[in-house]
Amino acid sequence: MLAQSYVNGKWLENEDNSLSIYNPYTKEEIGKQFQASEADVENAIASAYAAKKEVASIPAHERAATLKKAAQLLEERKEQFAKIISQELGKPLRYTLDEVTRSVETLELSAEEAKRLFGETLPGDTSSRGTKAIAATFRVPVGVVAAITPFNAPLNLVAHKIGPAFAGGNSVILKPATPATLIATEFVKLLLEAGFPKTSINMVLGRRDAVQQIVKDDRVNVISFTGGLVASKNICQLAGIKKVLLELGGNASTIVHEDADIARAAKMCARTGYSNSGQSCISVQRVYVHESVISEFTRLFKEEVEALKVGDPLLPDTDVGSMVDEANAKRIMDWIDEAVSMGAEVLSGGQRDGAIVKPTVLLRPPHHSKVVCDEVFGPIVSVIPYKTIEEAIEATNNSEFGLQAGIFTNQMDLAYKFAQALEVGGVVINGTSNFRLDHWPYGGVKYSGIGREGPRYAIEEMTEMKMIVYQIVD
Repeated sequence: MLAQSYVNGKWLENEDNSLSIYNPYTKEEIGKQFQASEADVENAIASAYAAKKEVASIPAHERAATLKKAAQLLEERKEQFAKIISQELGKPLRYTLDEVTRSVETLELSAEEAKRLFGETLPGDTSSRGTKAIAATFRVPVGVVAAITPFNAPLNLVAHKIGPAFAGGNSVILKPATPATLIATEFVKLLLEAGFPKTSINMVLGRRDAVQQIVKDDRVNVISFTGGLVASKNICQLAGIKKVLLELGGNASTIVHEDADIARAAKMCARTGYSNSGQSCISVQRVYVHESVISEFTRLFKEEVEALKVGDPLLPDTDVGSMVDEANAKRIMDWIDEAVSMGAEVLSGGQRDGAIVKPTVLLRPPHHSKVVCDEVFGPIVSVIPYKTIEEAIEATNNSEFGLQAGIFTNQMDLAYKFAQALEVGGVVINGTSNFRLDHWPYGGVKYSGIGREGPRYAIEEMTEMKMIVYQIVD
């Protein structure tokens, strides 16, 4: 398989700047990636800039039909696309099939929203100076959207950027994560087959230099970035005066109160703490459990975790595959060792085999350990006791992140109090932090990001409001 940049309507090959692509689970070479040169990136920006008027002129119903066609093609090729993701990233097939299904839905939602770029009429006579005037507002494209995506959901997160951008009438420059270029290449091919104009989308493969070249260019109007905090700060320093949308990380908290269904909470925390080896920004990372039920929860949670099947991502019953690479797996082991040295107890897991880290449960790690205060992005869940709900709220908020949180309780007044007090973008009641539907607004506060995703909300960010005033002449 080949991963190639797509620039100004052409697929590029550069043997002098290529990388081998390896399956992180089998360590077998599965493809080759051709990286873009500085000149390629410049040509991609120029192509997107030149295409913006063409894309803006496409009627909304045609943009919607194109997106629906893309959704149909993706549905037909679900197994093919899911297998590529599993091979490229070590993500279990059951989860990659789900990701493709979600991506189909994201494209369909984007198609629907393309027809809903509504404005409003504003009477002038609410002001004495406007008795003979009326205004109307419209949503118009921003022009060029730069979509910079991570590896952990490499299809759906690309769809969450390209779908709304095209629905809003914009051209796109896509820069996918280096570990996820095979699936990005196949997706761009599918979009072109569905009817995207050949220069409406450009894709460049590369590393930090390519991102920096894109984000600092004044021909780019909106940057939509999903990724880490360090990279986001670099982007903001380079971007200049343009809109920057950031969907960043988290160290998600889930609270299990004393009146909760403990068995259900344990099962859900196990399922959503280790899917994709914990490589999700809303993956369950910190579980605060009321001290009166922590023994019961810990016992049930450990049983659920140890029942997860770890192994070949391509087998249909595998729950946990590999991490994206061995370097990240080694980092996770270092974080486990640090937590243990600071007093945490390993209840389960804590072993590594290549890029695979066995699902790990830590009990009572201190707040200042990395597994609690930083984003783990790996298969570690920490269980921490609390005495009062105020203590759990304070612990959850005592973080530089604020993406999503969950609470298990049967008390609606307590759930409401909890939801109101948390400094996060979303709260899930009677569920874990790791729950998202693609038509809902998704994003965080503090260092978890700026702006919201979900086609309806992303389109608002990727379009501008234009006002037209009509003055009545006697």
